[in-house]
Amino acid sequence: MTPLRRAAWLLSVVVFASLARAQDKPHAFLNAKLIPIAGDEIEKGTLIMQGGKITAVGPVGVEIPQGAEVHDLSGKVVMPGLVDTHSHVGGGWGADNSAPIQPDVRVLDSVNARDSGFRRARAGGITTVNVMSGSGHLLSGQTLYLKLRSARTIDDLLIRDAAGAIAGGMKMANGTNSQREPPFPGTRGKSAALVREQFVKALAYRDKVQRAGGDPEKLPERDLNMEALVEVLDGKRVVHHHTHRHDDILTVLRLRDEFKFKVVLHHVSEGWKVADEIAKAGAPCSVIIVDSPGGKLEARDISYGTGAALEKAGALVAFHTDDWVTDSRVFLRSAALAVRGGMTRKGALEAMTLAGAKMLELDKRIGSLEVGKDADFVVLSGDPLSVYTEVRETWVEGNKVFDRSRPDDRLYAEGGYGAGSPSAFTGCCIGEGEADR
Repeated sequence: MTPLRRAAWLLSVVVFASLARAQDKPHAFLNAKLIPIAGDEIEKGTLIMQGGKITAVGPVGVEIPQGAEVHDLSGKVVMPGLVDTHSHVGGGWGADNSAPIQPDVRVLDSVNARDSGFRRARAGGITTVNVMSGSGHLLSGQTLYLKLRSARTIDDLLIRDAAGAIAGGMKMANGTNSQREPPFPGTRGKSAALVREQFVKALAYRDKVQRAGGDPEKLPERDLNMEALVEVLDGKRVVHHHTHRHDDILTVLRLRDEFKFKVVLHHVSEGWKVADEIAKAGAPCSVIIVDSPGGKLEARDISYGTGAALEKAGALVAFHTDDWVTDSRVFLRSAALAVRGGMTRKGALEAMTLAGAKMLELDKRIGSLEVGKDADFVVLSGDPLSVYTEVRETWVEGNKVFDRSRPDDRLYAEGGYGAGSPSAFTGCCIGEGEADR
């Protein structure tokens, strides 16, 4: 090992050891207004964490552990870390122009963990993201659920399930984006037909595997496309489906009913037109509040009232950035605009947190301030629905990953020279503010 590599290795050991020690020590956050999401707001509350988990939450009077590091948050607001159910931070991309259906592609293999987008997202109070490839394909590959921890590589961001598998869903799309020259479909009808064809093949592939009973002589030739779709059919992967127009939304619901997969409807620009049908189908909706004006004709009827219409109908609603479409730094404005459009305050704040966690099937870990959940939370300067409110701090699993009082973090919150540069980690000669958090 060269001296430079040895210095970098030793520094990384020291950094991660210090993080572990910081997590072992209890922290008590006092006197803030708490918005737990699961329960009523607490005007003057206490939040205690240790070992990366929330150990207590409640009004003034909660017992503070001996030796705890105390943080006085008088005048501040604390709420769960924001969950972005649809993002493109990290510069990742999936399927290419060779075919409209490529479920074997993993966005895991193309995300840059040092991309500046992750630091912008932390500056916006986002602690969990669903990173996907684009919507120019009917099936563009496997998405990735990430925690916005301090990271050197993509492995530092991964969320794993109880069995150790990397958590993620499957990206699908319909509408105009995938209607292109062959081999892509030219019409909505052909788009749906191609998807049906692939799921029928996946059903047959699954049957062959099951009939083989583990006998290698009887197993079909391995097919990565089919393996991925079987995970969808078996409910191991949630389909995250880009769809705008009301008729496209209903097409997705027909396909879901036909092949019995779990689905989250994304964007739903015209969801307000079929809110009752969506609610009756029990389909969750990940809504984009601010879409690119004139971005596509099928989104022309987008409405601030979509969240309200879906909430009133009884559908589960979350919000997303589609970053860069909505900048991660101003994600909280989605809740404010939804309330302006008629959504309840409670519903809008849940749509930023717990509802998204449910859509990613991570609600046992994140999305609310509850004992036993991950210590993912954001410290705000004021009410989350105020345009004047700033994100002051962002914490992930008990570690502070953004602090607006630090000049280098403030740069990513406000923009300016260097804010678009990827994170660096040299291992030597590190000046103030240069080491990656």
